[in-house]
Amino acid sequence: MALSLYLLTFNCARTLVQPDAFAPYLFQALESDSHSPALLVLCLQEVAPISYAFLGGSFLTPYFTAIRNTVKLASKDQSYINVVTRNLGLTALMVFARDDVADNIAWLHTAGVGLGLSDMGNKGAVGVRLGYKPSDSDEIKLTFVSAHLAPMEDGLERRNEDYKNIVQRLVFVPDQGRKSVAQDEESEDTPLLQGQPPTQNASESGIYTADSYLFFAGDLNYRTSLLRPSPQDVQDRFPQPTQDENNPKHFRHLLAEDQLTQEIRTGKTLHELTEAPIDFPPTYKYRNDESKAVTLDGDRDWAWAPHRWPSWCDRIFFRNGDGFKVNPQKYTCLPLFGTSDHRPVALAAAVPLKALSRAEELDRAPFSIDPEWKSRRAMARKRELAVGILAYLTLTREGNGLLAASVIGALGGWLIIRSLLV
Repeated sequence: MALSLYLLTFNCARTLVQPDAFAPYLFQALESDSHSPALLVLCLQEVAPISYAFLGGSFLTPYFTAIRNTVKLASKDQSYINVVTRNLGLTALMVFARDDVADNIAWLHTAGVGLGLSDMGNKGAVGVRLGYKPSDSDEIKLTFVSAHLAPMEDGLERRNEDYKNIVQRLVFVPDQGRKSVAQDEESEDTPLLQGQPPTQNASESGIYTADSYLFFAGDLNYRTSLLRPSPQDVQDRFPQPTQDENNPKHFRHLLAEDQLTQEIRTGKTLHELTEAPIDFPPTYKYRNDESKAVTLDGDRDWAWAPHRWPSWCDRIFFRNGDGFKVNPQKYTCLPLFGTSDHRPVALAAAVPLKALSRAEELDRAPFSIDPEWKSRRAMARKRELAVGILAYLTLTREGNGLLAASVIGALGGWLIIRSLLV
């Protein structure tokens, strides 16, 4: 017996997704004869404008509602329940369970870390760890991480450092309830399940544990060059649709320059994680046509932004081997949607419904947990709220109106007081 999983990562470009456009392609990584996956995991980056994302709560309701509507439209023959939604700043993670297996989720916990300026969540990572236990099988543990790492061609070392910080400071605390863990990481949603894993005395743990599968996905931002492209690069080396792998425009020639593949081979990042073979074009950076809701391959040449190397920024990795038995079934990108300059990437996979052993030799994180992770996160959250309020007042229409009303009110009050004192 196996548990079917479907993971998707998408940089939303701080814009509401369009459910009618997105839904027909959401499950594109499923084979035509496949059943609906038991768990659907959506890893989202730049889920909303910075003001709404930093303030959290109901400011994010329209953005998560649009995602839920997309799932509802896409799964016509099968209903899904959103068992947990969690964001840290602009990065979010939504886990859906098929309605007939939702009760098999025995417990879940969340965690998050900011990776941006002063540890704030303009870049960051969110994690969900859950226990899945059918009545006739062992309980298995699954850890999902949605991440957004440092940008730019020359940001290679910062991306490696971001991953190190995720390992050190994205920490699950199993002996606390979900609300107490996440009360300062405002998401407007709480999970349907707030139970505890069986071991009440378990200590805090990072993303690497011997008894949990690990899936790591997101806009990892690794590029295909350390330098920005020249006009000649745009003409000669930017890929275009072709089936001929000998054609210099075939994307495989650029894939050989992928920074992330090279860094993993030399043991500098994503330690012990693997990826299904890439057989799809770069996922970033497109000049998206906002007038066209969906652009399919074959409709036209790929329209690249000339100041960025086309790159496989959006990726899905998993821990496999040494007792971890992930069976990847299909790994592909979705079409280009008019709301973003990234293409979503999806992975259909399965894992055995058999508990992993607690062999200590498998419980080897590449970096130890930072003892100050909690205090650093608390301080960063205060900075996020300050930045969020400032951005809301200056960058949004409703904030501009509130600020103007406050100024007018203060001025009016001063004039009234002044007239009384004259």
